[in-house]
Amino acid sequence: MKILSNGHLWKHSEFIENKNFSFNKNKILNSLSAEDIDEAYLSISDWQGYSPTPLIELNKLSEELNLNKIFYKDESKRFDLKSFKALGGAYAVERVSKDNKDIIVSTATAGNHGRSVAWGARRLGLRCKIFISEFVSDARGKAMTDLGADVIKVKGNYEKSLIECIKQSTENNWQIVQDVAWKDYVIVPKYTMAGYTVMMKEVVDQIDQNKISHIILQAGVGGMAGAMISGIARYLQNVPEIIIVEPDSAACVMESIKTGKIEKIDIKRESLMGGMSCGEVSLVPWEILKNAVKYCISLPDDDIAKTMKLLGNGNFSNKKIIAGENSAPGVISLIACCEDEKIKDKIKLNKNSNILLIGCEGDTDQEMYQKLINQ
Repeated sequence: MKILSNGHLWKHSEFIENKNFSFNKNKILNSLSAEDIDEAYLSISDWQGYSPTPLIELNKLSEELNLNKIFYKDESKRFDLKSFKALGGAYAVERVSKDNKDIIVSTATAGNHGRSVAWGARRLGLRCKIFISEFVSDARGKAMTDLGADVIKVKGNYEKSLIECIKQSTENNWQIVQDVAWKDYVIVPKYTMAGYTVMMKEVVDQIDQNKISHIILQAGVGGMAGAMISGIARYLQNVPEIIIVEPDSAACVMESIKTGKIEKIDIKRESLMGGMSCGEVSLVPWEILKNAVKYCISLPDDDIAKTMKLLGNGNFSNKKIIAGENSAPGVISLIACCEDEKIKDKIKLNKNSNILLIGCEGDTDQEMYQKLINQ
């Protein structure tokens, strides 16, 4: 390989097939309805500043891997927030506020969801409280403060920040706008997921006559992955091979698919893929993921910085792409699958394959981005 000719082996930790795989469009759209999906697109596409994000062909990489086409959905161009999360939290704020200027919205976040909620609150003139863990960078916290939010830092990980958010919101009657669902809290996360499906509508309009044969989806709590699968059920005629990628330190979807029930992961170390470092899959997307996902792959952090740099230098495409640390896993997992002949054959990656990858963020933390690409 020309790009990958330095003897570097692109690592994956584990790869599994879902023994309970069954893609049932009607069942998927029972979890997130076609009406919810359509309403989200009609609303968001009418927002000031809306335009579809680019779908970039990674032509250099597809040639090297002997694949037909690799499409990269570049969410670094999403509004001014540089992340697909701009579609979810802000849309959920719009839905829960119902033009009520007196409510206070709150959320717990690793960064990008919080920025979306803060941005959505500012759009509508609402007050906003955001809870972040001690592991969230100062730059990400400042980005939310700059959008007018009150940011509260909590000792511990994301789960601890969520617990504190729920506690204070209950005490103060704040409206929680979370992207994770739990018992008796499912409506707002569905709004968030409905917002994310706008990406799939755009992809369908952008791919022309090309059929997507494979889609690789990053998963934290599973909201984006569940939303994109719902978008597939709503918009695509064919069903591509659906692959979930996660950090090996927080592979909660993979572990849950192994047993067929939600499994909680005790995260021993935080991943560079911070937005994907989640210990438990969310209730609403789980109902979609548990059967509709065909394969799962987990990754170490080893190749994140290298991949971000290669994307930024234009090594994979004719365009230079600013890709954050949570955008790299899709590219890494694709290369890793192609380097492993057994996996490549199993999932039918060949010269006819058209793969969709989600570049879910740009340099949302510019200091972190520069540090990683300059390693």
